[in-house]
Amino acid sequence: MSTPARKRLMRDFKRLQQDPPAGISGAPQDNNIMLWNAVIFGPDDTPWDGGTFKLTLQFTEDYPNKPPIVRFVSRMFHPNIYADGSICLDILQNQWSPIYDVAAILTSIQSLLCDPNANSPANSEAARMFSENKREYNRRVREIVEQSWTAD
Repeated sequence: MSTPARKRLMRDFKRLQQDPPAGISGAPQDNNIMLWNAVIFGPDDTPWDGGTFKLTLQFTEDYPNKPPIVRFVSRMFHPNIYADGSICLDILQNQWSPIYDVAAILTSIQSLLCDPNANSPANSEAARMFSENKREYNRRVREIVEQSWTAD
């Protein structure tokens, strides 16, 4: 069954394979184009450098008119990431547009890692530390990066 959402996801997948943005990868799970696994690599020369962070993207038949539900599977410590892995990011909520594809979503999340929005904290401890004690914040991020290598 080929619906507009599924056709669009196939196109997103082809584009991601042919022209992958640096530091991100994603693909549908076996036999389910509506559920994707993705990996974001921590950007170079940042506290996130060297991290490999796993995510899932759950699409509905309303895609691309509605954003997917995106969650980190990896443990995260970040002002805009909730304890359950869900992400507080405007393009995944009220600023969504059908022009965003999977690559754009993952790229936005990757840039959010280094450039948190302290005004809309999902993790108040991380937000406070980011604002008041950058050294301790960066140390906690490094711990998360090291855990990302061993987590299954």
